[in-house]
Amino acid sequence: MEWLSAENVVAVATAVVGIAASAGMVWYERRVPRRKRIGYRVQMDNPIGDDVRSGIANVRLGLFDETPGMADATLVLLRIENDGSRSIADDDYTGRERHGLTAVFTGRTIRGVSVTQPPGTEHLMGHFSPAAGLSYEDGTLRIPRVPLNRGEHFKLLVLLSGGDVGCPVRLIGGIRDGVVSPNRSTTPDDKPPLFSRPARLITVLLTVCVVTLAAIVVVRDDTPPPIGCARGTLTVTGSTAFAPVMRELAGKYEKDCAGSQITVDAHGSTAGVRELEAAGAAAEGGSPAVVALSDGRKPGGLPQLRESRVAVSVFTLVVHEDIPLKSLSRADVRRVYRGEIRNWKQLGGPDRPVVLVSRDANSGTRQVFQRRVLGRGEIANSSLDCVHKDDASAPVVRCELDSTEQVLSTVARLPGAIGYSELNLATGFDGLHRLALDGHDPSVEELEHGIGDYPYREIEYAYIYGRPPADSLTSSFLAYISRGGGQDVIRTHGHLPCGTPVGLRVCGQD
Repeated sequence: MEWLSAENVVAVATAVVGIAASAGMVWYERRVPRRKRIGYRVQMDNPIGDDVRSGIANVRLGLFDETPGMADATLVLLRIENDGSRSIADDDYTGRERHGLTAVFTGRTIRGVSVTQPPGTEHLMGHFSPAAGLSYEDGTLRIPRVPLNRGEHFKLLVLLSGGDVGCPVRLIGGIRDGVVSPNRSTTPDDKPPLFSRPARLITVLLTVCVVTLAAIVVVRDDTPPPIGCARGTLTVTGSTAFAPVMRELAGKYEKDCAGSQITVDAHGSTAGVRELEAAGAAAEGGSPAVVALSDGRKPGGLPQLRESRVAVSVFTLVVHEDIPLKSLSRADVRRVYRGEIRNWKQLGGPDRPVVLVSRDANSGTRQVFQRRVLGRGEIANSSLDCVHKDDASAPVVRCELDSTEQVLSTVARLPGAIGYSELNLATGFDGLHRLALDGHDPSVEELEHGIGDYPYREIEYAYIYGRPPADSLTSSFLAYISRGGGQDVIRTHGHLPCGTPVGLRVCGQD
């Protein structure tokens, strides 16, 4: 996709402006009108008398029956809170009287008041005293100048007589650079709305619209076909570790370029390189429609094969889940693969025989393992089924399999088994876990950022025979691999593309 097209720039700019406008509305609603704000709400207004004119009278016992004047009594719970964006000090109250706020219970007479505060705000109680202005008369309650940090609140439980349940309750007072106003919420401890319902609705709708617009335009698959689309057939062979990448790239190319057919037939790096060489020799001077992927460089003596560096692949050792070891030194790995370690208890593991699950001689993954970790070849094969020794004199059971997938499934199935695999294929595979080498975890991210010194890695090469025509499917597909879309696929599968700036540096070092 061309990210800098005029359509995308307009769409993304619209999204940015819309989101900025939404954020600005929220900020304005919360900060400008409500820099300082005291809100109040009635959380309870219940009758406790048997002569109230509205509501349902409660069952009464004790003092509620015995005290005179309680036949029409009611209880009101009034919550007062700082729901603005700034703290309120005692000198922020603008009234000239000693108290700061006045609660008016219309049509009712105050008989008693109790002050409560939530945990952590016990310091507020010292402000509620007659000396600070706390008093009541008839239906008027005078509330002291209580300093409130942002979000703090206190509650007043008021016993009243006379009047009806639901009679108006008003809080009167002034706040410097702020307001005193009722809140809508009537549930006991819900926070009041931070901004109005129309503002919330407009903000949500605007945000959804602009983000959807940007997503439709940017995510929409309007990628133009690769430059130089070619028709014909092509075979991609070689590395089984890199085969999942090639299958996805082949599918994308076929979708973008009508008339192309790409077959991925992976059966090992060495076998793929030999197949390419044989196809080139049979072409009698031409260039066959074959691309061979190899974990590492091709063997010597094949001058007609031309190479391209595609990616850096990271590999890993894997062991059955019953082996609790998390890391091995390369020295210990060499002892294991020489047959000197026959039981995992020799390395501090469980009493379990070692089973070596390896790849066949055509495997690039195996060749990289021998070159980068072992420094030599593996011992001879001793088992066809990976369970029983066919050679009784062999120190350990060692078998060879045709693909990375077979290695992983076999290691996961056999207790005590150890094998090796391309990193991404082993990630998340049930029944086994990865091993660090010399304390270094297998990681593409660490490799990309230049940290760590993990040894089991190799460059993935793409080989072609001779010089295929520039308009051939072979040339077009190789170019497709090295461009943006191809690099994204390579990175998704856990490899580091050589075509990126970081990849160029890492590929040039190896």
